[in-house]
Amino acid sequence: MNEHVPAATSAPLFNPLSPDFIRDPYPHYERLRATDPMHLTPFGAFLASRHAEASLVLRDKRFGKDYVERTKRRYGPEIMQEPVFRSMSHWMLQADPPDHTRLRGLVVKAFTARRVEDMRPRIQEIVDQTLDAVMDRGHMDLIEDFAFRLPVTIICDMLGIPEEHRDVFYKSSRDGGRLLDPVPLTPEEIRQGNAANLMAQMYFQQLFELRRKNPGDDLTTQLVQAEEDGNKLTNEELTANIILLFGAGHETTVNLIGNGLLALHRNPDQLALLKAKPELTANAVEEFLRYDSSVQLTGRVALEVIDDLGGKRIPKGETVLCLLGSANRDPAVYPDNPDRLDVTRQNVRPLSFGGGIHHCLGAQLARIEAEIAIATLLRRLPDLRIDDVENPEWRPTFVLRGLKRLPASW
Repeated sequence: MNEHVPAATSAPLFNPLSPDFIRDPYPHYERLRATDPMHLTPFGAFLASRHAEASLVLRDKRFGKDYVERTKRRYGPEIMQEPVFRSMSHWMLQADPPDHTRLRGLVVKAFTARRVEDMRPRIQEIVDQTLDAVMDRGHMDLIEDFAFRLPVTIICDMLGIPEEHRDVFYKSSRDGGRLLDPVPLTPEEIRQGNAANLMAQMYFQQLFELRRKNPGDDLTTQLVQAEEDGNKLTNEELTANIILLFGAGHETTVNLIGNGLLALHRNPDQLALLKAKPELTANAVEEFLRYDSSVQLTGRVALEVIDDLGGKRIPKGETVLCLLGSANRDPAVYPDNPDRLDVTRQNVRPLSFGGGIHHCLGAQLARIEAEIAIATLLRRLPDLRIDDVENPEWRPTFVLRGLKRLPASW
């Protein structure tokens, strides 16, 4: 037993929506790994906080998503009549084979390494335009004015969303993250989720009409054509997965850029090193992913009884939540001070993009976006300062970890 781990505290080991947890989850993870690495939460899910168990669950065929049954167990049998849950049940992210295989197969071509590499000049152009727009002001919010704009523009490009429709996407709120938290939603939050889902469905139905009439070289056209090929995609699946791609295509990358910039400015030695050696940027992005992951947790359901996972028996149908942010700082994998930011760290293999069949489709795109955004910012605004590195304002969600705003000046 580590002496710095309190033996018996009244505080729950896992309270992910408490302000203290959202500000800095890492001491809480350390306590979990040390005292109860397969912790059973009060709402009946197991928490895998070590790298060994988390990475096994992500890749093991004995675990799946089982989304509809899992959600009914939590909310009751009527829940699937709520539009937002019905929509999410069609997400490839929540699907098991064979549906998952079919859905992912339809979009995977848009995210090949080759395709993504070819987007570098366009990514650079957007970052430069974004900076050109604020250079003379001397201050900006690194989230809204910088980190947000790039991934939203790129995903709009990929989905073929016309320029004249994009303003609403640039201004749209970023509060959908609550849907993914492992804490049940209140009726009011479900109502808000339904309303947002309805708006998104209405917009994308219009986009589908547009792309049926005027096909383009974009993902929406590709999926509309798959839908017309009846057995590949239903209209409900088409709509749900476009909503998923739009959200997943920007939310997490905004957070990766924001969390990475905050980490650098909290560690001035690493910031100075990266400015002096921009060739370290690609490795630095891996370290940002590890150090403060934009996605902190992903879940799986045991499809059969698992006799021994980290010393616990997992009954069939039970949920295991893999704490990616905790696994990324497991000293068993990163013996050289996992709580330190080190942009030169070797063999960084973060679990931030998940693993197994659900490994993030856009992983390479997110890496390149973050690499170009951060390198360009350091090069073009070398004297930029973050106004308050000590007490930044975090978004009140846990699974998607990111900042509400991050004011900076130069």
